[in-house]
Amino acid sequence: MKSFVKVSGPPLLKAIKALEKVAIGLPEVCIWDTFIAYSPLSSRYEGYEDVQDYFVGVGKVPEKRCSTIISKSGESLGEYDFFFEWFKKPTMDELNNLIEKIDEALAPLGVKYTLTTK
Repeated sequence: MKSFVKVSGPPLLKAIKALEKVAIGLPEVCIWDTFIAYSPLSSRYEGYEDVQDYFVGVGKVPEKRCSTIISKSGESLGEYDFFFEWFKKPTMDELNNLIEKIDEALAPLGVKYTLTTK
């Protein structure tokens, strides 16, 4: 199951980086976004150092998360900018927690978003 995010308005790069930061603290999800899709991580995954290099400006990814933070299902973004892929079907509390964290992360940027979970 995936929770897709569509960001409305600039600054898109800052919004995606903020969403990546949210994901680092959510061990029940992995992620994919438009910038990961065009980074070296999309064509090869060589482990801890590659993930740490990619996330250097976002925050430190714990070593145990390096193998699970990037989705293995690839570029299935469609019209969306980002997705959180759940390792198991999320509970309503987990979805509400995700919404709260996204709201907190994106509010300072002044962007709006839509979230679609399917």
